[in-house]
Formats: sequence, structure tokens, C-alpha cells
Amino acid sequence: MSNYYSQKVNVFHGRETPEDGYIVGYALLIEFVYSTTQKVIPTPKRLSIVTDKHQRYDTEDWQVFTKRHKPKNDISSHLFFALKYEGVDLYILKTVFNCFGEDPVLDMLKNQPTGQYSRRIWFLYEWLMDKELDIPDLKTGSYVDIVNSSLQYVGPSANSTRYRVKNNLPGNRSFCPMIYRTDKLERYISKGLSGQIEKGLSQKNKDIVRRTAAFLLLKDSKASFAIEGENPPNIRARNWGKAIGQAGKKSLSIDEIERLQDIVIGSKKLKEMGIRKSEGFIGEHDRETFEPIPDHISAKAEDLSSLLDGLIKANYILQKSNMDPVLIATAIAFGFVFIHPLSDGNGRIHRYIIHHVLAKTGYTKREMIFPISAAILNRIGDYQNSLEDYANPRLELIDWISTPDHHIKISNETIDLYRYFDLTQQAEFLYECVEETIEKIIPEELDYLEKYDRLNQQINLISVLPDNKVDLLIKILIQNNGKLSKRKREKEFDELTDSEFVQIEESFTEIF
Repeated sequence: MSNYYSQKVNVFHGRETPEDGYIVGYALLIEFVYSTTQKVIPTPKRLSIVTDKHQRYDTEDWQVFTKRHKPKNDISSHLFFALKYEGVDLYILKTVFNCFGEDPVLDMLKNQPTGQYSRRIWFLYEWLMDKELDIPDLKTGSYVDIVNSSLQYVGPSANSTRYRVKNNLPGNRSFCPMIYRTDKLERYISKGLSGQIEKGLSQKNKDIVRRTAAFLLLKDSKASFAIEGENPPNIRARNWGKAIGQAGKKSLSIDEIERLQDIVIGSKKLKEMGIRKSEGFIGEHDRETFEPIPDHISAKAEDLSSLLDGLIKANYILQKSNMDPVLIATAIAFGFVFIHPLSDGNGRIHRYIIHHVLAKTGYTKREMIFPISAAILNRIGDYQNSLEDYANPRLELIDWISTPDHHIKISNETIDLYRYFDLTQQAEFLYECVEETIEKIIPEELDYLEKYDRLNQQINLISVLPDNKVDLLIKILIQNNGKLSKRKREKEFDELTDSEFVQIEESFTEIF
């Protein structure tokens, strides 16, 4: 292994470095694991190198450190470096612990028994491995955080006296995704978008708000189906819309997930309703052999109980913390869709969970539906990228065989792939959608209804038409940029005179 410590690289796993340098921290640990076990690990978005120069800088893919930062030539020192400069990557840490055992942890504790990084690594080893080392509890020392809050977002803090650390991981052993603190996320959080909703609604007529909410409820439901490539009957879309309108009123649980699936699937039930009892994947089948071609492989059926229990507990704990609600929604909703616990309905329930978290935390207000699915549909390419960002690197880590019924059977342990992962990209994507919803979609609908009402009043002053005809006239005018063809006028609105039409078109132009 010694050559890995001293060998300069300019490419690492297909990723070019900004200049020649020595891989350190997680990059070196990934290389060590692969050389020892041939096990591939999904690489973090940003890795680290050390160069012979004296310039410290960052690029999109790399942190570049000076030679004075270079760790010693042992695994313990690179664990120390990773935790200090790169944050907590639970999947890599657990893989390293599985590969090299407790020796790196014991070495670190032998050299620095009370050092903050020694204690943090010690805690993470026992927490991840669910195993206690033969080491006595610490009796002295100030408490230190497990997660550096300047690097990553944290959950509620709890003292762990054995190591004299504060466990502020945003989850539990069964489910704990992480999100890095980025300039983009900090800008979104600082905008206080939730307050903009309340301020905007307080200035609007309550009837307009109520009607806008009713329209957006159906709009969001239809958008959520459209994302899945479905165009359901209106009654099915309305039923799902009603469920969205109740988001946040009930606690998230297995029973609630199964109830939501029952609503979203409609009257034609699946052969296997509820939590899956068999494996699942998203993808296609080969035209000739019918072999599965997965784009995403769902968590093993035998792991679902543990994963969902962890997710539901994390949801409950994080909602009572100071963590930003959009980040909580990211963790729980995207965690759910990556686990994919149902045979069908996962995507729509995943988006329902966004509603659930934002409503439960008070981020969105009861009087206004938050049409997040409409914003996602507007950014469908970015949404697909956010799902593939998780799925693609993990496909080669899952060993599976095709079954006689052209399904899949997973043959290796995969549970940690669905427990520990980075959701920074997904959090930034969701915040983009939240911003569009608050600053564009809701205001545009409120504005539309205000203009609709003004034009309705003007038409009633100009002529006498039944309400349903006024509604039809306004919508045709909107569709045709304020103009009606002579044929349409004669066919649909023969009771109106030419003069009245001119006045109505002029009113439309003035208002819209």
C-alpha cells in the first residue's frame, strides 16, 4: 500500500485533478479499499489532493491542499484528515471499518487518546458497527460535535458520555443521509422563502386565496401523475389532490404509507399492495431475452423494515430540531424514493412527503396549497438528474441475477447503500423548486384569478350571459390572446353583438 501514499496522480477514477498531486483523505481510503477487496465505493462530489506547492484552493471537484497538510502514511491519519476537512461520509467510513477492522481506530486512540478526532472516529466506529471496543469510558475532556456544522447540516445534539462527544448526526444508525453546507443552500435558507408566502397571502382577498388553493391542489395532483407519465381520470386526480390537501395532519407511518398508496393507485389494485415482499427495480427488459435492464434497483425486501423504521424515526426527530424544513423534506422524501418500498406509487408518495414535511414544520401555510410537483414538472430534466445522481453510481455495487419470471434477485448485502448517502444535489434542486413555487407559481395563479374576476365583472356590465358561458368566453380569450374568430363567435356566443365583442376584447387587453 505504501506506493499509494507517495504516488502522484493527475486522474483519479476518471476524474482529472487540477494539477499533479497526492490523493488524501477519502480518496486514498477509497483506493485502499479497492486494492484490498476490489470493492468500488461511490466517490464523493469533491475529493482532496495535496500538491508540492504552497497554494490552498478549491475547484468544483477537488480541494487542493499544500504539502504541510499531507497526512502521515497510515490509514488513521487519513481518517483524521477526512473527518477534519471533508466531513462525515458514513458509507465510506463503514466500508473502511469493515475492510480494516478496529486497528486504525485503536492506533488513533493510542497516539491521541483524548484528541477530538480520535474520539469522533471512535464514536463513529462503534455507532456504525454496532459494536463496543474494549476501551474504558473517558472521564474528562470537553464535549465535541460529531458533525462539523460549518461543513454539513446537523440534527439535534445529544451528549454521548462514553466518548465525551455530542451526537448531532441528522438521523440514526438505520437511516442517516447527509447534506453538505453550500453557498447555494445558504443563500436559499437566508431568503426566508416561507415568510414570503405568509406576507403575500395577507394582502390578498380570502376568497381569491381559497379558490387559488383549490386550483393548485388539482394542478399539483395532475403534475405528480404527469411526472410518472400518467394522465389519470379527473376523479382519481381529485382524490389524490384531497390527500395532498391533508398533508401534515397525520404522522408518517407504515399504515399511512399504505393508505396513501391505496388512494394513489385507485380502484384497479395491484397484485401486491403495501410494502414489497419481493425485490424491485425501475427500468426495462431486453427485447429478445427479456432480461431486466435496471436504471435503479430498490432496497432488498428483507431490509425494508429496518430502513423504513429508521426513516420514520428520523422524520420525527428532525421535525423537532432546528434543521431547515426544506432540508428535512429532502432527506425524508428522497430517502423514501431511493428505498422504493412499494411496487407502485413510490414517486407520487415521495412528492407527497415533501408536502407532509413542509406542512408539519409550518413552512407552508394551511390556507395555501404548495404545488411543488408543478415546479418539479417544469424542471423534469433536472429532477431526473437528481434521481440518477443517486442511482447510477450504485448500480455496479449491487450483485443480482435474473429470475425465471424476468425479475431480479439481489445476492449481496446492500442495506448501507440506502442508509448512508449524500443529498446535497437533491437539496439544491428541491430549494430551486421551492423558490419557483413561492416566487412564481403561486403569485401567478393569484394574479390570474384577480384578473379573471375583473374581466368577469366587465363582461357582466357589457352583456348578460350565464356564468358558465362567461367562464368559457374568458378561457377561450386567454387561449387565443384576447381574440375570437368570427366562426367561434357565431357558434358559441351568437347572443352577443359586434359592439359588445369589441368592448369585451378591449377589456381583456386592458386587464390581461
